[in-house]
Amino acid sequence: QVQLVESGGGLVQAGDSLRLSCAASGRTFSSYPMGWFRQAPGKEREFVAAIRWSTVTDYAGFVRGRFTISRDNAKNTMYLQMNSLQPEDTAVYYCAAGRNFAVVRDANEYTYWGQGTQVTVSS
Repeated sequence: QVQLVESGGGLVQAGDSLRLSCAASGRTFSSYPMGWFRQAPGKEREFVAAIRWSTVTDYAGFVRGRFTISRDNAKNTMYLQMNSLQPEDTAVYYCAAGRNFAVVRDANEYTYWGQGTQVTVSS
């Protein structure tokens, strides 16, 4: 059974940092593109970042150099380091794994999803 489990969310103040983790089990995802998405209350799920292979990364414009996506294939785990968090970053953050290396910003291209981890940033 394939499972993605996020962790690392929490309540922080504006300007603080968090590191989210996404642990995969049931399959080795080293060859899959993986991504982070987020969904704020009343809004649609949106792309945050993606990583293909180990070094090719994509970021949403609002990241503005604040977030870094990475993966440790030996641990079958993906990370999202988030710095300079702002209240508008408040959302549930989801990790996902897909098969389409050409399209990584579209949630519909991802097959496996985690349950999400809440990130709340207070002003």
